[in-house]
Amino acid sequence: MASILMVAGEGLPFIKTGGLADVIGSLPKALTERGHEVKVVMPLYKKISEKYYNELHFDCEYSVSINYHEVPVRVFSKVVDNVCFFFIQHQGYFERDSLYGYQDDGERFGYFQKAVIEMLNQLNYWPNIIHCHDWHTGMIPCMVKETHDADPRYGAIRFVYTIHNLAYQGNFGPEMLDSCLGLPYYLLDNGNVRFDGGISFMKSGILYADKVTTVSPTYAQEILSPQYGEHLEAVLNMRKYDLWGIVNGIDIELWNPNTDPEIPYHFNKVNIAAQKKKAKMALQEELGLEKNPDVMMVGVVSRLTWQKGFYLLMEQLDALCAAPIQLVILGSGESQIENKFHELEDGNKGKICFYYGYNESLAHRIYAASDLFLMPSLFEPCGISQLCSMRYGTLPLVRETGGLKDTVDAYNEYEKSGNGFSFENYDSNELIHTLYYACDVYYNRKEDWEMLQRNALNTDVSWQQSAKTYSLLYDELVD
Repeated sequence: MASILMVAGEGLPFIKTGGLADVIGSLPKALTERGHEVKVVMPLYKKISEKYYNELHFDCEYSVSINYHEVPVRVFSKVVDNVCFFFIQHQGYFERDSLYGYQDDGERFGYFQKAVIEMLNQLNYWPNIIHCHDWHTGMIPCMVKETHDADPRYGAIRFVYTIHNLAYQGNFGPEMLDSCLGLPYYLLDNGNVRFDGGISFMKSGILYADKVTTVSPTYAQEILSPQYGEHLEAVLNMRKYDLWGIVNGIDIELWNPNTDPEIPYHFNKVNIAAQKKKAKMALQEELGLEKNPDVMMVGVVSRLTWQKGFYLLMEQLDALCAAPIQLVILGSGESQIENKFHELEDGNKGKICFYYGYNESLAHRIYAASDLFLMPSLFEPCGISQLCSMRYGTLPLVRETGGLKDTVDAYNEYEKSGNGFSFENYDSNELIHTLYYACDVYYNRKEDWEMLQRNALNTDVSWQQSAKTYSLLYDELVD
């Protein structure tokens, strides 16, 4: 069994902006249960410090060179579910209102990665594998192999690099190479880290890691093409024989309709019909929707961005409003989409509710109360929401891309199979046709709907199978 250090920009139960945090909150626990020793390291953000500071253990203090100055580093830790979480503290870099999106993000995460590499030496902790996640950690394999190659302790470490979303690459100016990362300029000249006139943390991770993974098998194939490759398809094709697609899971203890403390009525396979209607009526009352246990409720819990396919909905607002449904939307994102949903709610009081922002507790109640869950994504590396919705017997309606294609089996009325609904092309007519098709099944084919619901509830959305596949990957590197 391997000793693994996971390095990430965020992770539950401490902080979350997206699906990466769910993975970091669940996968280490699942791997630990399989016998691996797993530790995690992330920045000590303001919200973590405010909530947990008194519970953190101080481990060590040292410095790293950034912009030709020695910058102090303090490391803290806390154990959760047999997984040790390390936190890199620098108040100036990380104790801010948001996690990302600052002018100095390259410098901030250059510092973070340097601090992680030196942390191993300071703690005398030498994992077999460092598993890096997304652009925030992409330079670690390069920095270790290019600047620590003479030290056999570092030389023995193997690297796994996971792409959660190829669209966010960590691309910065070339001056970062020397000033923040301490790397020689010949890496720019030979193309190893060069991208679009600067450097790319993501490209570096892809080229220098021993294995590269994405969070679904279909996405692993999609990103080899220009359509999905985000200008890195040539680099990814160079590594395609080391590229694994491993679908995400979810924490099935956290997402459990039988015990979930955030929902008013608990249910299982036996009593779902009656209890789900009660949950629906409770949510209708909470959100000011017309109380009707029999109407089909469609839920959305998402970042409201172009990637998530909401421009398709914008093209079909009349048809959407005419559909025999209630629509509940929870999320925030691009102002154009937010404004349109505000208008939609104003013109359809009692039928459509748009809750701006994010509310974890409300998300649970939407999953539990909805009959259908909408994810019309342009691309989706894996997707967590469709897994959560199936766990609550809520049928996902998705576009056949990435992890959505891998996890949702479209309803087949002839074979009486499936666990949701899907459409193939990024086309608003296909989306609205599939929505109306789902309405027809809900209102007119009760037996088929119940069959789909049972199949959704029986879908294995846990981390067990994925943790097993990651174990095989680690074994290849450690043996």
